[in-house]
Amino acid sequence: MTTAQPEPAYTRRHSTFFGVTAALVTLFMATSSAPSPLYVVYQRMWGFSPTVLTVIFAIYVLGLLAALLVVGRLSDHVGRRPVLTGAIALEAVSLVVFLLADSTAVLCAARLLQGVATGAAISVLGAALVDLAHPQAKHRAGAVNSVAPTAGLALGALGCGALVQYGPAPTHLVYAVLLAGMVLAGVVVTAMPETVVRRPGAVRSLRPNAAIPRHLRARIVPVIPVLIAGWALGGLYFSLGPSVAVGVFGLGSHLIGGIVIALLCAVAALSSFLVRPVPAGRLLLPAAAALGLGTVLLLIGLHGGHVSFAVAGTVVAGAGFGAVAMAAFGTVAGNARSHERGALIAAVYVISYLAFSVPAVAAGLADTHIGLRPTAETYTLVVLGLIVLALVLHLLLDHSEPAAEHVRQAPQAQRDATTTTTTR
Repeated sequence: MTTAQPEPAYTRRHSTFFGVTAALVTLFMATSSAPSPLYVVYQRMWGFSPTVLTVIFAIYVLGLLAALLVVGRLSDHVGRRPVLTGAIALEAVSLVVFLLADSTAVLCAARLLQGVATGAAISVLGAALVDLAHPQAKHRAGAVNSVAPTAGLALGALGCGALVQYGPAPTHLVYAVLLAGMVLAGVVVTAMPETVVRRPGAVRSLRPNAAIPRHLRARIVPVIPVLIAGWALGGLYFSLGPSVAVGVFGLGSHLIGGIVIALLCAVAALSSFLVRPVPAGRLLLPAAAALGLGTVLLLIGLHGGHVSFAVAGTVVAGAGFGAVAMAAFGTVAGNARSHERGALIAAVYVISYLAFSVPAVAAGLADTHIGLRPTAETYTLVVLGLIVLALVLHLLLDHSEPAAEHVRQAPQAQRDATTTTTTR
């Protein structure tokens, strides 16, 4: 039988490194989104097709998913700090490869390394946030786990777009800045308090797995359909967003490509922060409704070439995206045991990135055959269908849960009645 490890005594150092860990989440996610505005530049330099662009995107996601599945539980056994140190080192190597990239093959190698590093980092950082949060304020970890990643994605895309548009050496400067940040992160992590007691099973934990613990399934499963819809919409922005800005709306600035991604993520981060006091169960329906309305507005903008509708749709959908992220990570932070946190956060990210990547890869392949605008419009229709399905599944799960609870409570009521009769 697995027993929960006792939580270490909470100190001021834990409080300080809670903030440091939040900054590291932001840095990793900013680094992961930085190449997106540069894809258009690389495409012009090397003349590759949209299919190659899709391969570059897919390689990153494959590396990330592989790391989540293989390494996601490792920090629950060997500690947070060793896994995080390895992830930072690998991320730094990937940035050096980006700096040296002179072909699509090297770019693919850099993106693969970055995917593995990011996958290894986000599960351990998410778990460390819960570990380092005050015992009476674990909900703060849920809030930061939903705000920091989307804020980082926004900062990376916007910062890269600005540097590409206005700075020198557009394909080098952003990576040099991020590399300096990773070197600093590596130094800071050496002072990070270890929050996990080593326990056996490290090698066994490397077997690919993304299971949700049985005792948490009733709380996590209702979140999953809406989470999938939100991340599928995010995949549209990261895979096609900058290209749509140029090819559909005629916005030629590289900064605009970054703003397209940053707007969705910034609104999501703000939304996550604002809804943090709301119980997860109450967030799901409003989040799905906002995602649906935003997607409809985006579709109108794409079909008619109206930038204003696309912007409004991005803002509304971003609010829903942030709310569902808060629901997912808030549930994990409030209910996961200390020895389950790395594995459970990895599972949430596996679900999210599968939803993020599979439609985006399909869209990239379709772009080659049917064109950018029809692909983007079809993608939004698919996302809209996912949102409707998510609403239906959520309502079904919501209605089935009270019945399941009644079934679970019935045997206990019978035992209580038997005990009372025996006592008499």
